[in-house]
Amino acid sequence: MLLEDLEMNRKIFLSSLMGICLLLCLFVPVSAETTDPSSAAGWPAAPENAAGAGILMESSTGTVVYAKNADGQIDPSGAVKIMTTLVALENGQLEDQITINELGVNQVASANINIGSQNGEVFTLEQCLYAVMLASANDSAVQAAAHIGGGTVEPFVEMMNAKAQELGCTDTVFTNPTGISDGSQHTTPHDMALILRAAFQNETFRTMASATAYTIPATNVAAERQLTNNYPLLPVSGSAPYEGSLGGKYSAGAILAGAAEKDGTTLICVLSADASDSADAAALFNYGFENFQPLSVSDSLSTVSGGTVFVPAGVTADALTAQETPLDDGTVSCQYLYENVPVGTAVLDEMNDSPGFSASDHEQALEEARQYSSDKSPLPYAGIAAAGVLLFGLLIFLIRKVAKS
Repeated sequence: MLLEDLEMNRKIFLSSLMGICLLLCLFVPVSAETTDPSSAAGWPAAPENAAGAGILMESSTGTVVYAKNADGQIDPSGAVKIMTTLVALENGQLEDQITINELGVNQVASANINIGSQNGEVFTLEQCLYAVMLASANDSAVQAAAHIGGGTVEPFVEMMNAKAQELGCTDTVFTNPTGISDGSQHTTPHDMALILRAAFQNETFRTMASATAYTIPATNVAAERQLTNNYPLLPVSGSAPYEGSLGGKYSAGAILAGAAEKDGTTLICVLSADASDSADAAALFNYGFENFQPLSVSDSLSTVSGGTVFVPAGVTADALTAQETPLDDGTVSCQYLYENVPVGTAVLDEMNDSPGFSASDHEQALEEARQYSSDKSPLPYAGIAAAGVLLFGLLIFLIRKVAKS
C-alpha cells in the first residue's frame, strides 16, 4: 500500500511539474518579427532579387517596404565598419591623434585589407575613419577602436554591442571592429537597417560615406595616400552609380548595406549573399521611390514628434488605422497601420486636438485601436499567472507529502 501511495504521489508530482513548466514557457519573451508587407492588399510587388536575405526601409518612419528573411542571421562582413565608424564618431574627436602600434601593424602583416600603416605613424581619427569607410582599412579600424577603447579593442566592441541594443537590435553580436568573420559575429538585415538608419542621421557619417575620394596628407613616416570609395552605387571607377546614393559598405557577394535619397525621402537597403547585389539594390531603391510616398497624418498642434507615414502611392489617410499607447509623460504614442503593416508613428499631446486624418476619421481609427486593445485584454494573462501560483502551491504541498511518506 505504501509503495502504491508513493507511486501515485510521484505521478501527481510529475504531472504538476510538467504543467508548471508549460505555463512558464508562456512567459518566455519572444523577439518581435519584422512584418513582411508583401501579403498586404494593395502593396506593390517588389522586384525579384538573388539575395538570400534583405530589407528595404524608409528612414524617417522606419517603415519596412520590403523584407526577405529579414530576421534571419547573416554575416555582417565589412558592414560591421558602419557601426565601428558610428561609435567612434560618437565617442571621439575628429582631431584626436592616433599613433599606430602593433595592433594596426598586425593587420597589415596578415594581409587583411589595409592602407599600409606603419609602426609609429600618426593619423587623426578623421583620417582613420575615412580609411575605414572608403578603403575598408582594417588597420585603421582596429587602431581607431583601440584609441576609443583606452588602448585595447575589447572595450570598444562592448560599446558597439551596447549601441546595437540601444538602437533596438535583437539578434546582433559584434566581436571585432573589422568584420573579419570568426563564427560568432552576426546580425540580421533588419538589425543592420536600424544601424544604418542611425548612422545616416549623423551628418559627419553621411559626409564620409558619400565621399568618392579622400586624401590623407603625408604623415610623419609616409607620403600622402589617395583613397577611393569602393561602394559600387557611388560614381567611382568601374561602377554603375545610382543617382541619389548616399554611400554605405560593400563586400562583394557577401553584403551590401547602404542608403539613397530622393526628394527628401531616404531609403535604407541591406542585401546579403547576393551575387548581383549592386544591381538588385538599385532595383529595390527604384521600387521604393517609384511606388511609395510620404503622407502627413497628424496636425502640428497635437504632434510632438513623427506624424508622417510611408505608404503605397495613392493611399490616403482614411485607409489607415491607429493604435494608441499612453506614455508616462502624459503624451500618447500612436502607431499607424495600412492593411496591418506598420507605416509610421507619432507622439501626440493629449491636451491638444487629436491627430487625424480628419476629426471623424481619426475617431473611427481610435475606436478600431480600442477594439484591438480589448481583444488583447490582459485578463487572460492574469488568469494564467494565478493558475501558475496555484500549481506552484500544489507542487510544494506534494513535495512535502512525498517527503513525509
